[in-house]
Amino acid sequence: MIKWLRENRQMVIRVAGSLLALVLLLILIQEEGDGELFSALRRVSLPYFFLALLALLVSRMFAASRWYILLRSAGVEISFLRAVMLTFTGNFSSNFLPSTIGGDVVRLGGTMQMGYDRAICLASLVVDRLIGMAGMVLASPLGLIPLFSMDSGLVQSISLAGLLQKGRDFAKRTLEAFSIWLKRPAGLGGALLATLGNQAFIYLMIYLLLLSIGHHLSFWLVAGMYTLTYFVTLVPISINGLGVQELSMTFLLVQLGGLAQSESATIALLTRALFVLTSLPGAFFLPSILAAMNEKKEAE
Repeated sequence: MIKWLRENRQMVIRVAGSLLALVLLLILIQEEGDGELFSALRRVSLPYFFLALLALLVSRMFAASRWYILLRSAGVEISFLRAVMLTFTGNFSSNFLPSTIGGDVVRLGGTMQMGYDRAICLASLVVDRLIGMAGMVLASPLGLIPLFSMDSGLVQSISLAGLLQKGRDFAKRTLEAFSIWLKRPAGLGGALLATLGNQAFIYLMIYLLLLSIGHHLSFWLVAGMYTLTYFVTLVPISINGLGVQELSMTFLLVQLGGLAQSESATIALLTRALFVLTSLPGAFFLPSILAAMNEKKEAE
């Protein structure tokens, strides 16, 4: 048992982190009563909900475009349809498969199954992640400015320390991974534009969800709050940010958005639900990719 815990300590930590965050979220909801949460859910306007779903689907297409641009600029002759297919499959695996089988692993397996260069595809996945983070870094002042205005020195110091650490990690990984694309600035620029489009439609999704329960917040404040949530979920203490994303989003919506805890929890849970819903198309392509990955592993 002890040996198993040592070998799987990262997974155990993530499961425990997700459970702890979910328990804390339930405690927050209980403070106002379960009835308040259900009341907020009943207030959700279906037209706004479906518009939010559409906005998130558009954001997924921008995310697929970002990776597609990187691959094409590095000489990988992949079609846009295949890039979209693999992106949705990666999203699905991140939501439904064990944490040891991440979305990037599935995307890499898919590209190898299709016969593309492994080294370039692996590098493209790293750069894809880094450009996604770069877009969030550009948007981070939208969240840090209102956060620093709060009368909480603890929040500010934690946020600043986390931001500095992420900045150091980002710079180190960027220098290691960008070698292929440094001579292709057009590819990097196109990928950055795609990631900004991806972010804009994620922000729009949350903005529409807020409208669905009768709350109108500044689009830029919504963008800032989600950006802060994104950086919190990068800390490897949960499975795909489960629980941590909901807890941090609920906290920020209460503290910066002025929503009730039940309303904030409703938005956080609906956000998770929409991310899961938009990943479902990837289930169609996943079996063939996993089969190819297993065959390659057995051959080795």
